[in-house]
Amino acid sequence: MTIKPLIILPDPVLRQVSKPVERIDAESLQLADDMLATMYEAQGIGLAATQVDVHERVLVMDVSEERNQPLVLVNPELVFKSDDLIEGEEGCLSVPDFYDEVERPKRVKLRYLNYQGEQVEEWAEGMYAVCIQHEMDHLQGTLFIDH
Repeated sequence: MTIKPLIILPDPVLRQVSKPVERIDAESLQLADDMLATMYEAQGIGLAATQVDVHERVLVMDVSEERNQPLVLVNPELVFKSDDLIEGEEGCLSVPDFYDEVERPKRVKLRYLNYQGEQVEEWAEGMYAVCIQHEMDHLQGTLFIDH
């Protein structure tokens, strides 16, 4: 696994919209592995491919306390957002040393392809839902400071 350099604001690369992954292959799996290594090295809980200058719809996360439950989400999409909102402090590896309160839907239903290429549909709430929404924003060229 390779630690990739992080793209830092104000680099305009962070504003690019990512394209869907055509198929999960050795190259996309290597990207996911490198992104996980990069995220763990930077002590983050999530990372979008945009943040390592790859403009494909791939994100990785690990919101577990033990930092031993890596998730890879390929072509994620939100199919439902609750009307109930949660407000919390967010930060970002691409916006170092800045934190701010962001309000987001408390519960979401998402669909994505996992590391094995299987389609997953699941509910997320709390920190998991917030992290998913934060990372998915990156895929659209949006940063938490835009909220």
